[in-house]
Amino acid sequence: MGKSIAMDLGTANTLIYTQRDGVVLNEPSVVALDSRDGRVLAVGREAKEFLGRTPKKIVAIRPLKDGVIADFEVTNAMITFFIRKVIKGMNLFKPKLVICVPTGITQVEKRAVIESGLHSGAREVKLIEEPMGAAIGARMPIEEPQGNLVVDIGGGTTEVAVIALSAVAYSESVRIAGDEMNEAIQRYVQDQHQLLIGENTAEKIKMTIGSAYPVGEAMSLKIMGKNIVNGNPKALIINDGEIREAIREPVNAIIMAVRRAVEKTPPELVADIADNGLLLAGGGALLKGLDKLIAREVQVEACIDDEPLTTVVRGAGITLGEEKKYSNVYIN
Repeated sequence: MGKSIAMDLGTANTLIYTQRDGVVLNEPSVVALDSRDGRVLAVGREAKEFLGRTPKKIVAIRPLKDGVIADFEVTNAMITFFIRKVIKGMNLFKPKLVICVPTGITQVEKRAVIESGLHSGAREVKLIEEPMGAAIGARMPIEEPQGNLVVDIGGGTTEVAVIALSAVAYSESVRIAGDEMNEAIQRYVQDQHQLLIGENTAEKIKMTIGSAYPVGEAMSLKIMGKNIVNGNPKALIINDGEIREAIREPVNAIIMAVRRAVEKTPPELVADIADNGLLLAGGGALLKGLDKLIAREVQVEACIDDEPLTTVVRGAGITLGEEKKYSNVYIN
């Protein structure tokens, strides 16, 4: 009688989908702990506000790194918190859980994800690869004998996969994505302007004026940080051209992964991809101009899903409602 839920356990954000209500939770994958006794003080959006602002007795951490579990106990606490937030009376109804994972995940990492899900109160845990979830979420014809290219850019990993006949024909997981762009912006501001900024500020810059390719009018943003020279607060106006320069390396790494996928895919499937284009999903797909840059560099039209942040978890949720049809997409 338990509910069935799908979870996209991401490095940056965790999303939960239920069959009845759709996406019911979208919160940062951050946990704030009391450093003295390990007690959980805050989870999700509230904990993210603590990043870079905590006193010594509080530590705010991201329990997932590069798409996989880095801290098992804290991940358990986070998953349990999110599931209980979504499903009331969990002791009575243990949910069946489908969790989205990167394509390059090892057996040890798979075991850790399954154990985390079971430990948090699920009665059964199934895993689905993120690009497969994205393809199903975007309603691509994955069961047909034709190639579908999916590029899922999350916080910790970029997943590139060619899918045909309900299976992954080629996949690559590169551990460069949104977080790497944030770090690149922090380094650039420090090197070029002698200004220290936090992770949240770097992410705000990326989301507000960040772009991979010039689009529309020039943009600028006023930011505050700490002067490296004297430690005083310092204001700075930064423009979109500088941010393009800052994130050029991680963006190029993503484009190279897409290019490798096209090079290593059989010619018949490449012909299908040329006809159908590729799908961009994940939060990184929202980077302005990225679709245009990929189309120019790889010579394949890039389409962004209507709601790229939720594509993967929606796809995992769809499999819950049509388990017979999608029985082949789960991984062991």
